[in-house]
Amino acid sequence: MSNSLAWLSVLGTVLLTVYGQLVIKWRVVAYHTSGNDFWGTLLAVLSLFKDPWVLSGFAAALGAAICWMIAMTKLPLSLAYPFTGLAVLLVSASSILVFNETIGPSKCAGIALVIAGLIVLYLGAANR
Repeated sequence: MSNSLAWLSVLGTVLLTVYGQLVIKWRVVAYHTSGNDFWGTLLAVLSLFKDPWVLSGFAAALGAAICWMIAMTKLPLSLAYPFTGLAVLLVSASSILVFNETIGPSKCAGIALVIAGLIVLYLGAANR
């Protein structure tokens, strides 16, 4: 297997993770699963296990794990793992667009730091 296929597997890991996070948030909000206490909330959340969209989010998590295992056959963990931080960026951007969540200066700074860290890491690996 080539390194490009391994990097595509990392991308698959990220995209499937983002999908799962967004779908589960969407369904939790749609069902108003917040109960009055812990047990009420737990029961509401457990009722979502029959929702096909939630199940697709769990299937995406399994797919992400399989993609990750494929990536690990060719890439060093210390190089590949930081790129899962792209999920943070994509989930943050998507949550702003899809769920109308707000982004403040601290979130912007954190996202900028993640991007800067990935650039430094990639450039360092490319110069080896």
